[in-house]
Order: sequence, then structure tokens, then C-alpha cells
Amino acid sequence: MKINRRKAIQLALLGGGCLLLPIAIQKLVSQSSKRLIGRFDLPFRTLPLLNPVRSDESTDYYEIVIEKSQAEIIPGFQTEIWGYNGIAPGPLIRQQQGRRSQVRFINKLGKDSQKQNIDTVIHLHGMPSQPQYDGYGMDFVPPNYYKDYEYPNDRVATLWYHDHVMDLTWRNVYMGLLGMYIVEDEYERNLPLPKGDYDVPLVIESKEFATDGSLIFNDDDKESLFESNVTLINGVPWARMEVANRKYRFRILNGTAKTFYQLALSRNQSSLSEGEQLIVIGNDGGLIDKPVIVNAPETLRMSMAERYEVVIDFSKYPIGTRLYLQNTGLEETVDFSTPVKPLMCFDVVRQEPDDSEVPSQLRPFETIPISAVVRERTFTYEREKGKWAINHKVWDVNRIDAQVNPGDIEIWTFVNPQEGKLHPVHLHIVEGQILDRNGKPPFPYERGWKDVFHLGSQETLRVVLKFATRDGRKLEGKYMMHCHHLQHEDNGMMSQFVVGHDGIDPVTTAPAKPITEI
Repeated sequence: MKINRRKAIQLALLGGGCLLLPIAIQKLVSQSSKRLIGRFDLPFRTLPLLNPVRSDESTDYYEIVIEKSQAEIIPGFQTEIWGYNGIAPGPLIRQQQGRRSQVRFINKLGKDSQKQNIDTVIHLHGMPSQPQYDGYGMDFVPPNYYKDYEYPNDRVATLWYHDHVMDLTWRNVYMGLLGMYIVEDEYERNLPLPKGDYDVPLVIESKEFATDGSLIFNDDDKESLFESNVTLINGVPWARMEVANRKYRFRILNGTAKTFYQLALSRNQSSLSEGEQLIVIGNDGGLIDKPVIVNAPETLRMSMAERYEVVIDFSKYPIGTRLYLQNTGLEETVDFSTPVKPLMCFDVVRQEPDDSEVPSQLRPFETIPISAVVRERTFTYEREKGKWAINHKVWDVNRIDAQVNPGDIEIWTFVNPQEGKLHPVHLHIVEGQILDRNGKPPFPYERGWKDVFHLGSQETLRVVLKFATRDGRKLEGKYMMHCHHLQHEDNGMMSQFVVGHDGIDPVTTAPAKPITEI
């Protein structure tokens, strides 16, 4: 049977970590001058920390250049990415509650393949920002312009920043415009959780590569290099992380455009081994009140844009053990055939002392009182006439779908009447607490504050929202609500609400400025 180069690569990929190819395929591959990648061959990479360019008594000032660059994601291939400071994911920002940030984003992306300007919008997802700094979809930063975004850092949690340009969010995030942003406080630092090198962000992405190494976006007419999408962890395909036999804290972000996960730890590469534990200590809104143990074959469900913090205790495993972070997929989607697929592996390679622990009480939080609810609203998410709609309407910049009074507490009900369709619902500025899903309590790890709400197949989800920050600030202005399945968002599944009556206009208040003014 004649085997073309694409099929050879697919077979190599399916071979797992050891590329044991037939001689005919080995000869074929050797003729290509391109190297192949086996799973778990490439070392894990931590996210580089971004330091301030200067600081004063209250504020740290950062600078990020948004630019194209070439990255060797698949060994032997160069891939064009659009990155913050030229890397994808972008650099990690760690901030302290009580200090403010000003982040200058400078757009040097130029034009796309269609010779159109690549505008950008930056949304710090999870931060209660003023409207002009929130990343409103039409508050563009054009090429050769910059904008200084101001952030209060009053929400202690694992956040992330990403592009949010109207109708092209999927493309821009897929090309690499995402990064992680962490806010900490003294209370959390005093807990005996793993710290320093043992507090590790993990950004999950899913990409498809063409035979020339370029990224395939949407329906590009390109031949695929691999049989399926490639999972990247911090920009590395099927990363291999060497760990000590001690506890680690992992801050996991689902940064994909349209991939849902069911995560579990396993000793087996192709199946789940029973009893391996992910100890969930936090979600979108930071630490939850008490740890939640996810024992395989139980899994941790993770929609796009959700963040979960887990502790893995590697002290249970002898040196030489390999474990896998597995994805089993979601059975409620249209595709019921997702097998167990490893996303990365951990190799226990050394012995180290460990004085960390997971306390039984993490961060107490106050439940929003239902007795204080002043209003209820319902929003139905469904596909209609080739578009993705909310309450039968697609995005319209001139339409406001809800007006809320600052400080009010409301219940918003999200309805998904369709089978096999999923919607991670995200509200800007406001956090909420899940009341129930189809009348049943949320998963224990969904307790506390969240800003992304998994709306599953044929589900009705009730969320109580407080339109003020945790410290009582009452922001006013225009904000967005949308599905974080970016294909849905870019095709109309987004609306806007206004807090207050005379709030700040997000587009005209602090517009981008030409680079020549720097």
C-alpha cells in the first residue's frame, strides 16, 4: 500500500511516545527533512514572569508589545503566531491586592493575510474594570496604536487576558493572543498551600497544524499535518513535566476557542486508573471555601475560559512513576466518541522536602442572600437561522438587553433548549453564584464566585448576581455578556447590559493613541 507523507505522520502520532514506525514509513519520513513529534517528548515550559517597567507608591506599570513572530511549536516547523511580547501564551503577570496596574498594550501586528489591519481589544477576564478598560468589543487598538489599561486588582483569583475584538475573537485568540494574570493577597500567602516553584499555571490550548507548520483556522483550505488537533500546555504539545515527590498547586485555564474538557489524573495513558486525585481548591473567583477531591474515574468538568486550581500530591508515587492529565470529553455533546486522551504527563524524578498542606478551610465566602434579590431575568441561548442567538436576537451595538441598578442583586436564568449544544456563559464585570442546574445543586467545585457558567445540553441554569465588587465598589457603564465558545460569540451570541444610567462610554472615554505619542 502506498503511504503518503501525511499518513505517515498520522501513524507516527498515533504511535504515542515511542515512534516505532515500519521501515517503509521511516524511509519516507527521513526524506522530508522535517522531524516528527512523539507524545511527551518535549519538556514542560513555565510561563515567563513579566516585571513592571516601573512602580510608584500605588501602581505597577507594565508594557506588552503585540506582534507577530515565528515559533517552533512542532519540532522542525516554524509557525506564525500573534503573541503578547511575541510569545503565546503571553507572559504571566502576578499582582498583589491593594496595588493597581497600568498595562500598556502596543499593537504592532500590522495586516493579516487578506491585507486587512489587525485590530485588537484587550479584555482582562475576571477583573472588575471600568468600562473603558474592560475590553469592549469595539474599543479597538489599531496597528501602530497603543492603549494604557488600568486595573484595580481587588479580586484575588486566577484571571487571564485575551483579545476581544468584535467578530474576530476566535481568530485572534487562536493565533496566540492570551495570557494569565494572577492576583494574590496576604491571607492566601499565609495559607500552607504549595508556593513559589510549586505554584504552576497551566494554559490549555487546542490547535490544528497544516503540513507546512502553519495554523489551520476554521475552514482554511489546508491539508492537516496530524489526524486531529494538537493539545498545547503552555505552548508545548503534549508536554512532559518533571516533578518532585511532593505537592504542587496547578492553576489551570481552558484557553481553547471551542473545546470542553473532563479532566482526571491517571497512571494509564489510554484509560483512567481508579483513585488518582485532583484536589480542587479554587475556581474562577479564587479559592473556594473547602477543598473538593475528584477521585478518578470521577472527572473535573471544564468549559472554555473557566479556571480551576488543583493540588496534586506526588508524594504518593515512587520515583520513576509517570502520571497523565487525561481528558475524557463530554458525553453531552453531539460527538459521543471522545476516548480518553492524555493532555500532558508528569514524571516523578526526584525527592524533595514538603512542608505544604491543603487546609480543610480555604477562604470563607459570603453567600449572596436570595432575600435581597430585586429582579429576575431569563436569557435563552440557541442556534437560529444559521446564527447563535440570545433571546432570539444576535448582537446589535445599538441595543441594550438589560439595565441594572448599581449594587442590585438579581437572579439571571440561562436556558439552553437544544440537545448536544453547550454554552459557557460569561458576564463581564459581575460575578455570581450558581443556585441550581435543572433544579439540582451545582457541582461542589462550582461553589463560590464564578464568572463563567457551563450551560449544558437542554439545561436551565439559575445564577444569583451582585452588581457591585466584593469590596462594595459600584461600577457603572456598558458591559458585555456572551457565550465563550468563541465560534458562537463571533456569530452573534453576545449581548450587552448597562449598569446605572449615565455610565462611562467604553469606546470614546479612553481611546487608543498613536505610537508616535509614546
